Amino acid sequence: MPVPLFDISGIDRSGVAVSADQVAQMNPQRGDMRQLDHVIWTSDTLSEALGVKKIRDDEFWVPYHIPGRPLMPGVLMIEAGAQLCSVQFKCRTKEPRFLGFSRCDDVSFRGQVVPGDTLYLLAKEVDFRARRFIAICQGMVDDKIVFEAKITGMVI
Repeated sequence: MPVPLFDISGIDRSGVAVSADQVAQMNPQRGDMRQLDHVIWTSDTLSEALGVKKIRDDEFWVPYHIPGRPLMPGVLMIEAGAQLCSVQFKCRTKEPRFLGFSRCDDVSFRGQVVPGDTLYLLAKEVDFRARRFIAICQGMVDDKIVFEAKITGMVI
């Protein structure tokens, strides 16, 4: 049974460490491809972060990804985690350039995400360099891990 990357029980989930507007300044994704609402919390060292994505009934995939039983596509879960990792890296480095993702490893899907859910995203940096990072990312719904992945990103 997987365990969360870090203890989120003491984190005020109504908090905002990086606002939606700040996320938009850091990440180029717009419209339907924006998969991170805001960042709730970061550790003092910026090596851990907690973000959130509220899954709405009007998401573009709802009518098409399993009609009658909409399930958030796994690739969008990974994208949400990658967007959090990107913000985390940019907070630490103040890097203005675009971050691309060069790898996604050790991916596991352990549960479903559906409209009405709140997807909490946990990211923990495991390797940091000036132009590249590796982070472990998890998604949680109702305190249950629904996905995890190792994401590598780099400045492009």
